[in-house]
Amino acid sequence: MSMDVRFEFALRMGDSCLVLAQQLSAWCGKAPVLEEDIALANTALDLIGQAKLWLGHAGEHEGKGRSADDLAFLRNSREFRNHLLTERPNGDYGQTLMRQFLFDAWHYEMIKGLTHSKEQAFAEIAEKALKEVTYHLDRSTDLIIRLGDGTDESHDRMQNALNALWPYVAELTTEDDVDKALASEGLAPDLADIKTRYDAYLQDTFAEATLVVPQGVGTKTGGKIGLHSEAHGYLLSEMQTLQRTYPDARW
Repeated sequence: MSMDVRFEFALRMGDSCLVLAQQLSAWCGKAPVLEEDIALANTALDLIGQAKLWLGHAGEHEGKGRSADDLAFLRNSREFRNHLLTERPNGDYGQTLMRQFLFDAWHYEMIKGLTHSKEQAFAEIAEKALKEVTYHLDRSTDLIIRLGDGTDESHDRMQNALNALWPYVAELTTEDDVDKALASEGLAPDLADIKTRYDAYLQDTFAEATLVVPQGVGTKTGGKIGLHSEAHGYLLSEMQTLQRTYPDARW
């Protein structure tokens, strides 16, 4: 394969963390209660830190002198490799929480698997991120269960959120040539194994939350190869505006 799979994978991990962090940061000062406002801001900061590690490694591996900041702020939408789930709109608070849970459950399994990667840099990043990712999953799982099995309104909001986001879940565990090459070399976990554990965790959590997985819905893919939604362009415009307006600005 001519494609640099290590570079592509680092972008996929870093871009997913970065885009989701950007989405979460929009809740700062607007969350329903102060505790949630702080929790989401802290989660966003954790993900930004992880994005910096992944994109920093991608730039070093590429060898063209691009830094993590260059990769974050100087690429266009087609050059981003984040999963489509992470760029879905915040919606109401139920949709934001459901999006976070669906990502966290996958992210935990991926990061845990990466701690055994034969690529030292991947393993080191995963080791640093594991504690944060574990906390993220514990928190989002608790909220999904409490709200899903809560009042009629909270249950309906969580079910509606699951219905809206479910088409974007399959991409997280759908293999392509990059994923297969990484797994065959022991650089990243086999997505088939990740899918088995991921699906089981979702099933157990949704059963406790009294939520029903939608059936017969189509799947949306393309984020991992740079095919994104219209919303992605607007998100990047907001995130990159300072660097684009004042190139090479420094504090």
